[in-house]
Amino acid sequence: MASQTPDLSSSTQAGSSNPASYWLVRLYAVTVGLSAFLLFLVEPIFAKIILPWFGGSAAVWTICLVFFQSALLLGYLYADVCTQRLRPRRQVPLHIALLGVSLLLLPLSPSAFWRPAPGEDPSWRILGLLTAAIGLPYVLLSATSPLIQSWHSRRLPKSDPYRLFALSNFASLAALLSYPFLIEPRSSTSLQSVAWSAAFALFVAVCVFAAWSSRSFSSALPLVHKADGEKPGWRLAALWIALAACGSMLLLTITNHLSQNVAPVPLLWVLPLSLYLLTFTLAFSRHSFYPRGIWVRLLALTLGAVGYAIYDPRTVEAIQISVPLFCGGLFVCCLFCHGELSRLKPGPAHLTSFYLMLALGGALGAIFVGLVAPRIFSNLYEFPLTLVFTAALALMVMWREGWAARALWGVAVAAMAIVVVANVRGYEKDSLVMVRSFYGALRVTQTRDIGPQQARMLYHGTIRHGAQFLLPPGREQPTTYYSRDSGIGFALRYCCDGPKRIGVVGLGVGTLAAYGKQGDYFRFYEINPQVVSIAQNVFTYLRESPARIDITLGDARLSLEQEHPQRFDVVAIDAFSGDAIPVHLLTREAMSIYFRHLKPDGILAFHTSNSYLQLAPVVKQLANSFGYPARLIENEPDEGNLISTADWVLVTRNQQFLGLPIVERGQQPVRIPAGLRPWTDDYNNLFQILKPIKFFDRSTD
Repeated sequence: MASQTPDLSSSTQAGSSNPASYWLVRLYAVTVGLSAFLLFLVEPIFAKIILPWFGGSAAVWTICLVFFQSALLLGYLYADVCTQRLRPRRQVPLHIALLGVSLLLLPLSPSAFWRPAPGEDPSWRILGLLTAAIGLPYVLLSATSPLIQSWHSRRLPKSDPYRLFALSNFASLAALLSYPFLIEPRSSTSLQSVAWSAAFALFVAVCVFAAWSSRSFSSALPLVHKADGEKPGWRLAALWIALAACGSMLLLTITNHLSQNVAPVPLLWVLPLSLYLLTFTLAFSRHSFYPRGIWVRLLALTLGAVGYAIYDPRTVEAIQISVPLFCGGLFVCCLFCHGELSRLKPGPAHLTSFYLMLALGGALGAIFVGLVAPRIFSNLYEFPLTLVFTAALALMVMWREGWAARALWGVAVAAMAIVVVANVRGYEKDSLVMVRSFYGALRVTQTRDIGPQQARMLYHGTIRHGAQFLLPPGREQPTTYYSRDSGIGFALRYCCDGPKRIGVVGLGVGTLAAYGKQGDYFRFYEINPQVVSIAQNVFTYLRESPARIDITLGDARLSLEQEHPQRFDVVAIDAFSGDAIPVHLLTREAMSIYFRHLKPDGILAFHTSNSYLQLAPVVKQLANSFGYPARLIENEPDEGNLISTADWVLVTRNQQFLGLPIVERGQQPVRIPAGLRPWTDDYNNLFQILKPIKFFDRSTD
């Protein structure tokens, strides 16, 4: 990384013999670097703080990115207005005053007022929460780089201010990489919040000093020079916006794809964003980092590889293939977008307007993916559409390179359009229902079998979350992860005699209601109203169960916190977003809530099946910390009966249940990794529970 640090030597050439100019350049560099570091460090910190409030959904980070891109636009707009409309002597006092006001919002502390009501789309609440809690500090941090570059151009007109932009992106990248690898594993979110607030106060002091040192421009040259040329026209400005929007759309769509199917956690938030910023750093630090001919050819290959990976949504790749493929694709595509932006950048006189167009494009791209697409598309079609947009931009910028380039990129646009059509057909094939909301895309398919083997299946993204045969006798049988030989099957069959009280976190298609008998009571907790509608109207487990059934809408943990003890015989934790269980349901605080609603000899059952993470050790360690035995139960798959292999960890002090021969035979050992700490609301670490790497071929769920 050190070799990528922007070279500021050229910035000091004009004033190398002037000590005042030398320290002023260093002061500007420190101010820009510190502002960028804090700007991108607050993003994962605050998103992780509020993630449990909104069900641990992957969409929380997407909406946060919409806010961050929009706030960046406001910051750049403020910088542009200051430099273009205000006299230099008025810019500095205004900026210092706003910095002082921003200190009144410290420390970071989101208000409980913004917690969502059950069943509502929380997108606007997230945006309101972010605006109220960190809006002004974030806008001022984002305005720092263009403002400082403007002051730099006035005081040191012979130097290149764009190197400060590269420095800004390098510091942003350092912040993002430090969070999952250094900060998150070693500190709680409360400590992170306090430390960031203290660092922001330090930034305010440094920025005030830099602003005060720049308060007099009377001896400096005017900002506009003849060498800067005329003001850029609307066509060039539109191309700036389009290239920036494309990079932003690529960032959000690829992040969505990864976090929805793996886990909505900071690690998979910051990895794509780090690559996105790295491309900015490379593109704006040296032209040699973007040899156009090479990267344009790589772009064509990359679009082909990514398009092939997503053209059929029914096939999924191993994480060891998908993460490098999509992150590598993001890097190549974004380096093309940002390399072209660097190639088309104007002179220093128009740099704030240039940054404003970049921020506008970034905000428009984020708004389209985060707010518009979920409301106009029934599934995740924005990803292949973004690939079409990328190919179309390449065709546009390469148009003057001759007929060969036009033909190549015309074919690329057509190929990506075919990917869109194939993707749409793949989602629609055999689909009865397709709906989408803040909590993701749901799809119900029906097999083409005739007779008792005909079945319906519910998918969240690419992950199957329930299935049911349409005809008796299979219609009444629990399937997928809930077979009679699974851990939850044992718990519901042998937990106790007589009528049972069962609590289930996560509804799915209501499969567990198949275990209900006359006199039993089942209470399901479900955050997504669309899941409730599908379970009640498309599948029959709920309405045909002889048990009494209630459904509580809203985040399960918040609902359980507010309820009186329910004295459940069994509590099943089966809430998933894609293939990921929300982390806030696997903490000491959550476990304490579950035990409050469980009978003394009741069974707490965690569904820990996961393609990428070893969740059983997390549950076992939490159980140990409360003095409870924990047993991992695995069952064999039986695809003919729609039964999948499933891992369930059963936590109970019921020795009679644990001593049953059928339970003892199904047990598997659980090894707790060295150094693993019990997860809390303030702390979790995914690195320690990653499954060993196993490469395998494309597979269809």
